[in-house]
Amino acid sequence: MRKYTQKHAVSGLRETLPKLEVLPNQFTGYTITIVIPEYTSVCPRTGQPDSGTITIEYEPKKYFVELKSLKLYILAYRNLGIFYENAVNRILKDFAKAVKPRWARVRGEFNPRGGICSIIEATYGTRPSS
Repeated sequence: MRKYTQKHAVSGLRETLPKLEVLPNQFTGYTITIVIPEYTSVCPRTGQPDSGTITIEYEPKKYFVELKSLKLYILAYRNLGIFYENAVNRILKDFAKAVKPRWARVRGEFNPRGGICSIIEATYGTRPSS
């Protein structure tokens, strides 16, 4: 296996990806959950394919994400060398920057490789208590 380097650590964080587009929101006080069951990328260290489910849950403020742009954005990860942790946090960062939600959560549930499953979760803002 190749030696782990700083280049591996930041892989996928700075590459240009398709822009997330937004549409004006007409309502308040509701949650949107988007499930993307066919997420794929590549491990930057081993070159092995990674796959899993990405779930984005958020409360829109002025905007909500346009789904076709989200699809194209997620598809751009297909050949991108990026670790699970970086992918989930980058998706959240890019999503929050574009949509500016009240709060958001991105959860990545990655398929087993070598008998290990990983679940990574990142949040933006604070979800109000129910």
